[in-house]
Amino acid sequence: MIEPLADHPSTRDPEPFAGPDHPMRKLTRSVALGTPWTQDDADRVAGVFDSLAAEWATRHVDDTRAAPVRDALERGAVPIDGTWLELGAGTGAGTLLLAEVVGSLVAADLSTQMLAHAPGELAPRVQADAAALPFPDRSFDAVLMINMLLFPHEVDRILRPGGSVVWINTLGDQTPIHLPATDVLAALPGDWSGRTARAGTGFWLTAERS
Repeated sequence: MIEPLADHPSTRDPEPFAGPDHPMRKLTRSVALGTPWTQDDADRVAGVFDSLAAEWATRHVDDTRAAPVRDALERGAVPIDGTWLELGAGTGAGTLLLAEVVGSLVAADLSTQMLAHAPGELAPRVQADAAALPFPDRSFDAVLMINMLLFPHEVDRILRPGGSVVWINTLGDQTPIHLPATDVLAALPGDWSGRTARAGTGFWLTAERS
């Protein structure tokens, strides 16, 4: 069950960018539905993001793209004071928004170059494949994914009872790495409920086990 909330005042439609035939869109859906993730997949994706890291590090987080993250934290009924993991942390755009708000934060990414450009003083940085995370079961109160591949069983494994999943697509359905809120809930093991809303050019979903 998903509760739709009213659009945030910042909401506007994104410009056309990445449709359903985008290669990353196909990979996102495939992984979420349980297609095996191989070392070749990991190497290929890491190489793509390694090559983008220097350019991405020069970008600033504008209010429009930050809006879904901020709105999710404000209206998503998430455990702000808890222990958070950011998957696909990249060069730290989300980390900048989270670090001064949540109780504690670990920033993880597959790409070593992305992490090399991320602000290390804000949160510990961990190079890791999200398909096999180096954390014990039930380590975190919340997992944040901004434009990130979803590995449902691994996310479920590391969340504590009552923990939250926060899923953000900053360009809505034009995000290359995109899943609709309903598909995220359907992919997660067990029964989940959530709330969702649009903000900026994107949308957010917060989910917890029912």
